[in-house]
Amino acid sequence: MTEEQEVFIKHLRGQGLKRTAQRDLILEVFLGTEGHVTGEDLYGLVRKQDASVGQTTVYRTLKLLTDSGLAREARFGDGRAHYEHNYKHQHHDHMICSVCGKVIEFYSPELEAIQDKMAAKHRFELTSHLLRMIGVCSACRRQTERKINRKGLGEKKRIKRPALRAPARGPQQ
Repeated sequence: MTEEQEVFIKHLRGQGLKRTAQRDLILEVFLGTEGHVTGEDLYGLVRKQDASVGQTTVYRTLKLLTDSGLAREARFGDGRAHYEHNYKHQHHDHMICSVCGKVIEFYSPELEAIQDKMAAKHRFELTSHLLRMIGVCSACRRQTERKINRKGLGEKKRIKRPALRAPARGPQQ
């Protein structure tokens, strides 16, 4: 039995809930993902292994995984909750492209130090934090620059960016 399974079983018992084969499968599939996964993505992956698992069961189990500390929920502006591994994983933050929805994970000791300094300055006990930076990725900036360059010098052209799209389906890095 893995450490993650032990954590999950202990959490279930603490909530007065039973360990079931479906919950075990959902945990196993979730732990096999990399990057970020939506509930819908996880549901599709679980259904490939057991078509009898319902969508509600997947979403309720995701909530249990989050409450137990095994998963962390993140929102990237596309209206959907994304989940990533949380247990014994290094903290990181996210940059999200407002054009294509690409998510870039990063860790910055300098930012962590500034956050700790600000918390101390305000006598605030920091227990957790989420940093989400929204902007335009290099690929989308290049795409916009190409459109501008094709129009020619001295001509006015309005470049419209597409509305924020949901990130590509499936786990992302």
